Amino acid sequence: MILALETSCDDTCAAVITPDGRILSNVISSQGVHARYGGVVPEIASRHHLELIGAVIDDALERAGASLGRIELIGVTRGPGLIAALLVGVATAKALAAAHRTPLAPVDHLHGHVAASFLEVGNGAGPLEPPFLSLVASGGHTLLARVVDRGPGYEVLGQTLDDAAGEAFDKGARLLGLSYPGGPALERLAREGDPEAFAFPTAARMGGLDFSFAGLKTALLYRVRELGEAEADRRRADLAASYQRAIVESLALRVERAIAETGVDRLAIGGGVAANGPLRERLSTIGVELSAPRRSCARTTRR
Repeated sequence: MILALETSCDDTCAAVITPDGRILSNVISSQGVHARYGGVVPEIASRHHLELIGAVIDDALERAGASLGRIELIGVTRGPGLIAALLVGVATAKALAAAHRTPLAPVDHLHGHVAASFLEVGNGAGPLEPPFLSLVASGGHTLLARVVDRGPGYEVLGQTLDDAAGEAFDKGARLLGLSYPGGPALERLAREGDPEAFAFPTAARMGGLDFSFAGLKTALLYRVRELGEAEADRRRADLAASYQRAIVESLALRVERAIAETGVDRLAIGGGVAANGPLRERLSTIGVELSAPRRSCARTTRR
């Protein structure tokens, strides 16, 4: 069995899986303390990882019916991410590996998102065998890759030129006065609005498969200023729905281009933005096999 640890941002995570990709347990402890600051504070995140990681590992092992003595490999996120937060996970993994003489596997964060498609996660998602396209959309990264085998390499077809999709969600939510994390809050508000109310840019005229969201964030800022405080507040739902639609269309457009260019008819999505309902619905209409992670997981919450 494999014990996997992840502490790249503000979630303390541990999972136990089998070599053939069956998930025996998956535990996430979310740090609700960051909402008061409007974003993740690295120093606070790392301190909470120190407090939580032991309990999260114990919970993951208990749910899997396993013990450290039965773990044959320990995997841990080595980056990219918040340096202080990553150090907690890496130091813990190294200590456990040394104490139990267990092999240690450092994992690239982005490759982890791509390789998650090889897991049996239920709800029609995975395991997905290569070749397939992989869209990774999170707070820090957005990329589109072609996966040709199960090895550590994959071909990057496009990536963000400026801001990531998740960052666009969070910054847009902040402009609209919504709480952190911004993505889920903006999606909830957008359900009450008209996605056709405002025409926000999707970088459709930009050729290729790279992504750009900086212009979209600026467009929302200017539109809020043009409307004025009172009118912008009255039309917040329409602004949220139109802004969300622009992000979704920007991602979907490049996925459609990649499918046309490569001829690959299977798509996997990952990263926090993959939980967005309208994105999942939009990608499901493209006409290819779609593998999306389930949104539910076991959680240990200690703040």
